[in-house]
Amino acid sequence: MKFTCDRKKLIDGISKVQGAVGSNATLPALEGILFSAGNGYLTLTGYNMELGITTAIEANVEQAGEIVLSARVFGEIVKKMPGDQIALETDDALMCTVKSGRSKFAIVGMAAAEFPELPALSDGISFSFNAELLDNMVRMTRFAVAKTDDKPMYTGILFQLEEGKITMVAVDGYRLAIRKEVITNDLNLKFIVPEKTLSEILKLLPENDEKIQISVGKRHIVFEIGHILVVSRLLEGEFIDYKTAVPPNHTTEVLVDTKSLLESIDRVALLINDRAKVFIKCVFEENQIKASCESVIGNADDRIDAEIHGERIEIGFNSRYLLDALRAVETDRVKLEMSGPLSPIKIVPPEGNDFLFLVLPVRIR
Repeated sequence: MKFTCDRKKLIDGISKVQGAVGSNATLPALEGILFSAGNGYLTLTGYNMELGITTAIEANVEQAGEIVLSARVFGEIVKKMPGDQIALETDDALMCTVKSGRSKFAIVGMAAAEFPELPALSDGISFSFNAELLDNMVRMTRFAVAKTDDKPMYTGILFQLEEGKITMVAVDGYRLAIRKEVITNDLNLKFIVPEKTLSEILKLLPENDEKIQISVGKRHIVFEIGHILVVSRLLEGEFIDYKTAVPPNHTTEVLVDTKSLLESIDRVALLINDRAKVFIKCVFEENQIKASCESVIGNADDRIDAEIHGERIEIGFNSRYLLDALRAVETDRVKLEMSGPLSPIKIVPPEGNDFLFLVLPVRIR
């Protein structure tokens, strides 16, 4: 294999596939990137058996071929090379010579045959989706994804397409996030995408309303983002019936400025640390939200104005869970709906039903 290419484009290509490169892999080739040169392009592939990413850059290919190179070592070499162009050549012994400017490296590669093939999707159902909307919907739900894999299906986000709508749902046992949007297709689909996959997708999405192609099979999903291909396994398991998890009624309704509430909770939470299980108490009464907490290092009280209708409520929260939900809100004002101190708090927009967040309360001593 022998080619030359633009160094910055190569660095960009490596960064795009880096998120799918394995670490401490039992198969050494998975800690590398597969480089395939031919037909005027250099194709780069990273794969960790759960997630695969492929991209291509233009290259002047003198001799086609394939080789696997350490993602960490080769990536650092290319970053620190002095020239604008990279020249790479391999021999039959898998020795790879890399040149740029006056610098030259020789590193040992691995045979392309040692690199597993990415899963092929032959039975997929395809649809297009707006990149900007996908970015928004994932960012508004991912905070509620479970951080442990006790129940693997909750380490991902549920995608449900039905009746001309798409709904994304995340849950971790303490909070629930739902984001809905009207779409133009009438597909009936339900699948769970790992949050780790979606985190990499967010890094690759264009900053405009470009359409991306999504293909869903029984076990895998493929995202086509321009010249980038992302292949991921889907999570298996029965996801919670999120519709029945949402309380149908409430006794207290609160309209409040989102930023004011977030800043108030954030101030009071300054006295909370991870070592002590200290929670925030919120009292909703007389058109005010009174937030307070007591910890071993002191106590804090804060209050903001709000529009409150219904019964007085005194309720406790894990401040981090409430803050995560409020940070995901994109409306200037937010509506809180509650039904007593032991029922979840529902966070919704002042109008419409584009999103819904649930946060479970805690008992206050």
